[in-house]
Amino acid sequence: MRVDLLSREYPPEVYGGAGVHVEYLARELRRLADVRVRCFGAPRSEGGVQAYRVPDGLESANAALQVLGVDLEMAAGCEGADLVHSHTWYANFAGHVAKMLYGTPHVITTHSLEPLRPWKAEQLGGGYTLSSWAERGALATADAIVAVSEGMRRDVLTCYPEIPAERVSVIHNGIDTDEYAPDRGVDVLARHGIDAGRPYVVFVGRITRQKGLVHLLHAARDFAPDAQLVLCAGAPDTPEIAAEVTGLVRGLEREREGVVWISEMLPRPEVIQILTHATVFVCPSIYEPMGIVNLEAMACETAVVATATGGIPEVVADGSTGLLVPIAQSAADGTPDDPERFAADLAERVNRLLADPSLAAEMGVAGRVRAVEHFSWARIAERTMELYRSVGRS
Repeated sequence: MRVDLLSREYPPEVYGGAGVHVEYLARELRRLADVRVRCFGAPRSEGGVQAYRVPDGLESANAALQVLGVDLEMAAGCEGADLVHSHTWYANFAGHVAKMLYGTPHVITTHSLEPLRPWKAEQLGGGYTLSSWAERGALATADAIVAVSEGMRRDVLTCYPEIPAERVSVIHNGIDTDEYAPDRGVDVLARHGIDAGRPYVVFVGRITRQKGLVHLLHAARDFAPDAQLVLCAGAPDTPEIAAEVTGLVRGLEREREGVVWISEMLPRPEVIQILTHATVFVCPSIYEPMGIVNLEAMACETAVVATATGGIPEVVADGSTGLLVPIAQSAADGTPDDPERFAADLAERVNRLLADPSLAAEMGVAGRVRAVEHFSWARIAERTMELYRSVGRS
């Protein structure tokens, strides 16, 4: 069976969980099928991978229109595939067009949903309406939809009630626990100015409303004074949120020592060492269908404090591998109903683990066990192939 995986992200241009998912899924699926990857960006040297740039004439167009232009070229390359599998709205339109053109079965993995990310209008303007249109049309006609968590499945069926429930399956994200494993070296810490002799709290993620970094920075004012805060945070969605985060970080630096902000995208081995030595990894997301970064921290034997939203409770076992932070949300943009309460609850749970390093260490060990036993990429690839066979042509 020839399977064409369609994605905006693919190594080395990976900035989020969807890109990580496609990277590892492709690696495992190659053992089971003829896999071609079609992605955005610069040419790749890897065999079976075709990258596409924004078409001539669209360089100055709205970002969403540029995406659709790339998708049309990706769809043209799908001729001859037995099945196409698209990831995120950035590539859904390519799979949708390939299905219409060639009758190719189309599978979609939903890593997020546009109706639940209204803050994207800040970034895309009218393009947000276009991205929402592309996602809805593709999901409505897809032969099968993969949700990366039970929470994501509920969101799909709520946002798109016209989709039959039997068409939506849950296949969780995974983790490579051979690669993501504790690294006891300290050279990376020293290079980035992190004191290995002091406890620290770490955040890893993009600067976007979804990831809740603003709420973390408010909470950090109440973290135990001897703890460092390490922010591996970059790629801001908009100049506005970049300015807001910068202002909050600078204010925090005036109030406490040990604030380390790493804004560049770090190589994976460096992230692994930083995760390994953290007392607590914190995920303050206000929207997170699964949160693969929590699995990465768990695999590095680090306790997790994370928002009890979306698919996170399916990954982080509250009281065993970390602590969950409740959140009440009624606004369409996911903003906490009581931001001060959310920040206070976040700080309380972080401080609980900072005050009890032995408990944090126990949770870290339990987290790795959970990652190894329940989130294997090999098993995820097998389940994905089973789904392909149920809808594909071979």
